[in-house]
Amino acid sequence: MTALKATEIEAHSLSDAGKVREDNQDAVWLCNPDDQYTAAFGHLYAIADGMGGLAHGGIASTLALSTFYETFYDAADAAVPQKLKIGIQNANLSVYQAAQRMSTGRMGTTLTAANLVGRTLHIAHVGDSRVYLIRENTARCLTNDHTRVGELVRMHLLSPDKVRTHNQRSVLNKCLGLNLFIQPDIFEVQVQAGDKFIFCTDGIWSVIDDEEFGQMASETHDPALLSKKILDLALERESDDNVSVITLSLRHLAHQTDHSTAKSSTMLSRFIRQISGRRNHES
Repeated sequence: MTALKATEIEAHSLSDAGKVREDNQDAVWLCNPDDQYTAAFGHLYAIADGMGGLAHGGIASTLALSTFYETFYDAADAAVPQKLKIGIQNANLSVYQAAQRMSTGRMGTTLTAANLVGRTLHIAHVGDSRVYLIRENTARCLTNDHTRVGELVRMHLLSPDKVRTHNQRSVLNKCLGLNLFIQPDIFEVQVQAGDKFIFCTDGIWSVIDDEEFGQMASETHDPALLSKKILDLALERESDDNVSVITLSLRHLAHQTDHSTAKSSTMLSRFIRQISGRRNHES
């Protein structure tokens, strides 16, 4: 097992129902940098956006995150990409089965998670929430949108600058909960001290350009202030969806070292209970 020593990361998140939706169907998760799970498994972050057009999107996003985290921490001996994949697949199955039990029709959610171990950020992604890397004042989107419009962009049939205004921007072609099986995008990025990351739901990125993310991140070094600036701008521009953001600032990175697996059923249960409280207020 691996652990992180002397790694310094500042993280912050905000989530709001927005000006149009009555309820918040987004969910976010920040790991506790001081607990034994972070020491054993690395820093773990995730964001999920329940599908507003389907039943119980808020339940779907919260359930997906709780299942993902429980699975990830329980798969102690697996490699990080495998843990991420199993976590996503179990989260998908959990949401699918919940919809069957509740007889509410379909339930769905996006889920984007990242695990920082040493100097490698491992990312698992399904849906149209996004992860941006900000380096040298430039923002680069690391994830692909699993939408009809995103597919048109990848086929070079639509210019990327047309995505935000396209009338089918939010039509997903892949998300958790609609089918028994899901194949997430799993990839990794080598990081360096000074990097910043922005995780956001489409209620945020649909009204803020990539260049603006880079500019705000270069001007604002405190993740708490950066999160607020991003969320406030999305609300000011009348986003028609829930708005959620996670900001990370990598102050110092250490190489990974050997460490024994740390498990605590009591702590894990506490983690799961905490998730439901992260959707409607500042984390």
